[in-house]
This record gives sequence, structure tokens and C-alpha cells, in this order.
Amino acid sequence: MTSLASAAESVADARALGLAHYAARGVLEHLLARHGSTFQQQIVLRAAVTTDSPQTPDDLVARAQGSLKADPADIRATLDELLAKQLLAADGAHLRPTDAGRALLAAVGAEIAPISARIWGQIPAEDLTAAGRVLALVTERANAELAELAA
Repeated sequence: MTSLASAAESVADARALGLAHYAARGVLEHLLARHGSTFQQQIVLRAAVTTDSPQTPDDLVARAQGSLKADPADIRATLDELLAKQLLAADGAHLRPTDAGRALLAAVGAEIAPISARIWGQIPAEDLTAAGRVLALVTERANAELAELAA
């Protein structure tokens, strides 16, 4: 395990960002697997739960694609999985989260909270602020590059 002192000597780069992402995602995926769910299902379900207005399948695909950068066909397949598991329900032309879908997100959230506290705890606020600024800039630039590649 890396100590805070040796982590402080690290320089942020694409590899460090990737390693941090996959380490944290691995923790979440482990918890999701206990519930028979996947990372992509959780992202798509969260997109449905965290909106104020009813969402069409196209709306949810667009919202999830903004987070996942996944092929829209894969996201549509995930919508079908969530419908089959009754975590989403069709309501006319819209999809809405079910009570079971909301309960799943709440259960995973409750399980991940103490783990997140251990992972993020004792990191100085100024370091988190600086990291937040850098990550926002990297995200903005990477999204711009992705848009240019897709054009």
C-alpha cells in the first residue's frame, strides 16, 4: 500500500489518473457484483434517478454516454438489462426508476460510504481542491479531444 508521504511525491499524469480510476472502480464493481449489478448499469440507473424530469430512452443514453463514453448501442443494451431486472420501468415513452432501482442505489451508496471515507479521509482539503481543478481541466480537454476525434 502506498503511504501518503510517497503519494505526495507522485506527479499526476495519465497513468496515475488511470490507476486511481481503476482502483476505485474496482472497489465499486466488487460491491455492485454482490447485488448482481454492473458498473455500467449503476451509471445508467443513476442517470435515471438523478433527473428532475421524465427521461426517454434517448435522453438516458445521452446522459449516460456523457459519463461512460460508451457506444450508444451498449447503453441501450444496459437499459434493456435494467428493464428486465425491473430497476427501470416503462411509463409511456419515458423510463422511470422503480423502487427496487432506487433501493439498489441506496444500498450500494450505504456500503461504499465508509470505504470512500477511508480512501479519501485525511487527504488535506487544499490537495483535494487542487486535484479537483486538475481533474476538471483534464476532463474538459479530453472531452474536447474525443469530440474532435468523433467528428
